[in-house]
Formats: sequence, structure tokens, C-alpha cells
Amino acid sequence: MASTIPESGDAQGTLMGHPKGLFVLFFAEMWERFSYYGMRALLIFYLTKHWLFSDEDAGIIYGAYTALVYITPVVGGYLADRYLGQRKAVLFGAVLLTLGHFFMAFEGEPAAGHEGNSVIYVFWLALALIIVGSGFLKANISVIVGQLYPRTDVRRDGAYTIFYMGINIGAFFGSILCGYIGETYGWAYGFGLAGFGMLFGLAVFVWGRPLLLGRGEPPRALARSTEWTMYGAGIGMVALCWAAIQFQSLVGYVLGGFGGALVIFVLFTAVVKLPSDERDRIFAAMFLILTSIIFWALFEQAGSSLNLYTDRHVDRTMLGFEIPASVFQSVNAGFIFLLAPAFAATWTYLGRRQMEPSTPFKFGLGIIQVGLGFLVLVWGAGSVGVGAATPVVLIFLIYLLHTTGELCLSPVGLSAMNRLAPSHMASLIMGTWFFASATGNFAAGLIAAATGAEGVGEEAGKSVVLDVYFAVGWVAVGAGLFVLVISPLVRRLMHLDTLRDDNVSDDLIGGSAVGEPQAAGLHPEVRKQ
Repeated sequence: MASTIPESGDAQGTLMGHPKGLFVLFFAEMWERFSYYGMRALLIFYLTKHWLFSDEDAGIIYGAYTALVYITPVVGGYLADRYLGQRKAVLFGAVLLTLGHFFMAFEGEPAAGHEGNSVIYVFWLALALIIVGSGFLKANISVIVGQLYPRTDVRRDGAYTIFYMGINIGAFFGSILCGYIGETYGWAYGFGLAGFGMLFGLAVFVWGRPLLLGRGEPPRALARSTEWTMYGAGIGMVALCWAAIQFQSLVGYVLGGFGGALVIFVLFTAVVKLPSDERDRIFAAMFLILTSIIFWALFEQAGSSLNLYTDRHVDRTMLGFEIPASVFQSVNAGFIFLLAPAFAATWTYLGRRQMEPSTPFKFGLGIIQVGLGFLVLVWGAGSVGVGAATPVVLIFLIYLLHTTGELCLSPVGLSAMNRLAPSHMASLIMGTWFFASATGNFAAGLIAAATGAEGVGEEAGKSVVLDVYFAVGWVAVGAGLFVLVISPLVRRLMHLDTLRDDNVSDDLIGGSAVGEPQAAGLHPEVRKQ
């Protein structure tokens, strides 16, 4: 099938063979990720060292925050699709994010929880603004990337690869710079730098509007009253998140209630309304969705308990300098940047030789690797003695294993959701996938809370953390092995031999005899969300 190139792209000119609007989105998202991951690198330390929350409470707050970040894109995407259009939704989200990151710089005096410091309510507001802003921006900016190209344009994969690199560049440098400055010079400076990063992203997006070729506009004529009603709904979401982040148990009830109802609705629809092949594909998708919760619950220890462990129990001296613990949050992004092209090439190479592992098999590998990461850390810490500092090389090893596991599961899962869901259920299934990510993040907060051991001494506290890591590591390895064993059954439920796409010729599927996703590792949503 011949590739097509949008005429409007030629009229506006191209850069590196792509519409210039791609690079507007590249830099806007790069700066947004800079601010988000820069703030995230500091958050658990800010909670424990400035607000003096216990490790248990800080872990639950962190988990609730990250869970809400994954819930709100469902609403932000819906409002953009029905009313605002992606461009206005991204702009609104960027404004909220900029305000949220700058509000983080108001710290007041250190205090236990909210005692004696009313600025804590500004902190809750800052988190709420970032949560809702992410929901409007992240749900829609990558959609505009796709809208710059027709579906048959062979440049689409390359465009998303470029966009994805921007995500990881921002995450890498944000963690390093904001983390270092925040821990070295003061919280306000680190959070303030994140705020300026988001402001740069907002400025790029506003400046580059003409280069977006009219993409992402409202689906129909948008009345001013309707537009402002949507913005009002966004402010209402901020108020809800402001309350939820203060009463974290509410988040658990929301995830349990709505998540359970969502799963039941999807399964009911599959059984009652879909033909047998599509019904089986939904069953396969739901299996992948539910198993992904295990992965995210362990993977997301990075920003919470593992961050605290690195700060308290790891020898962070490198080349004569002691590296702030928050800077190590950049390691995952750095590994992804280096390894994602290699993984994509490997899947393609194996696919052409009909040797590519199936999607459920890759899921099993991903879950095993995230578990092995914790077991390697436990083994290494035990080998030098609980009373001795853990060698820093073990932190690099756990992030390496978690990154390779991520590349086996996250982009592969996103591709599978798009592949397995019938067109009229695509958004519903993708929403369920992100709801599972939110559940995993909330579970991660509970695991982080279990690692908190107050008043027992540094050595005993370290032992508690390692005991939890030992347990969850083996649970993940066991779950991953189970997924590997039943992966042939799940693969049969996918009915890849009868899967067809009328818009894509067979020679563009990717060369795999079974039609497995070939772009794994290059999708822009690979956990740099």
C-alpha cells in the first residue's frame, strides 16, 4: 500500500521529514515530563522530611496521588473527544499543571502532617492541580501526534518514536536537575524549577499552535458557554481530588467500586453482545489487564519505598561525590532511552523468523523480571550484611531489571489493547487498562506503607524493608511463571489467525506470522505517562 503524506504538512514545511507540529508536541511533552518527574523524584522526601509524615502515611499518600494521575485521563480524554477537542484540553491541562508545580514551591515551616502549618492545604491543592492537569494533557497530546498523519502514512511509527524520546529526555533530566537542586538547596528551588519547566512547555505549545495544522480542534462547533462549562468541570475535578488526596481511603473505595463495576460491565458485554472470537479476545485482554496490576504494584516502588531505601541504606558515593537519592530516579528513564530501540529491533527480528514470543509470554517475562529485581537487591544487601551500606551497583541492577521488565509489558500491553478490542469498545478497554494501572499504583502505596517501620532503629528498619521486598519479589516470580505456563491458552483466546484490519495491508502488519505487535518498546506511553 502506498504511503500518504498530508498536503497540509507540505504546505507548512517539514523538519527531518515530519510536520513541524511534531516537534512542537515533542518539546511541550518533554518539558511536561521534566516537571512531572522532577517533582516526583522529590515528593516522597518532601512528605517524610518536610511534612514529617511517617513512612507508612507517606507511602499511602504517594500511592493515592499516582493512582489518581492514572484515573483522570479517562475523564480528560472523554471531555476532549466529546466537546473540547484535544488542543484546548491540552492547553487547559498545561495551565493547571503550571499552577500546580509553582504551588508546590510554597512550603512554609516544617511540621508533622498539617499541625501548625496551614500551607499544607496549598500542598494538597498543588497535588490536585497536577493530577487533573495530567488528566487533560496526557490523555490528549499523544492523540494529536497521530492526527498529524493519515493512518496509511509510513512515518507514523517514526513520529511516535521521536515523541517517545522527548518523553524520556524530559524524565531523565527532570529527575536529575530538580532532584539535585531540591535536595541540595531547598524544596522550593527544586519544585520551582519543575514549575518553570512546565511553563516552558506551555509557552512552546501556545507558540506552536499554527504548526499543528488545525489538528485536535473540537469535533463540532463549540459554544463558548459549553467550553467554559467543560473548564468548570475540570475545576470541579480539582476540588474532588483536593479532598480525595487528603482522605486516601476514598481513592481505594473508588478504585474498588468503579474498577469492579468496569470489569463486570466489560465481561458482561463480551458474553452477551460479542461473537465468539471477539468475546475470547476480550477475555484475553482482561487477563492481561488484571495481571498488569501485579507488575505496577512492584514497579512503582521506585518513587516511594525504593527511593527512601536509596536515601537511607545505600552507599551513594560515586567518583568522590555523594549523589542525592532523588537523582537515581533518572536511571529508569536513561535505561529506557538506551534499551527501547534494541527491544523493538529484537521483536522485529524474531517476528520475521516466526520466533517472537506471544504477548502473554512477554507479560510473564516482565512480571518475573520486576520480582527478580527485588530479589537481587535483597541478596546483595544480605551478602554485605544488614548493618553495612548497600553497594550502589545494586540500585542500578534493580532499575535495569525493572526497565527490561517494563519494556516486555507496558508498550506490549498498550499495543495488545488496541489490537484485541473491537472498534466500538476500544476506548472502554483502554480506559480499563489505565484503571488497572491506577489500581497497581494504589497497591504500590500499600506495599510502601508495609515497609515503614517507625521507632525500631535504622538496622531493624532496613530488615523490615528487605523482608517485604523478599516476599513481594517471590510473589511476582511465582505469578510470572504462572503466566508463562498458561500463555499458550491466553494466546489461543486472542485468535490472531482471524484478526484483520481492513485499513492495513498484510505486508504492513509487521512480518510476524501470528501478527504480534512489532512496535513494542517505542510507544510514547511506555510508563513515561
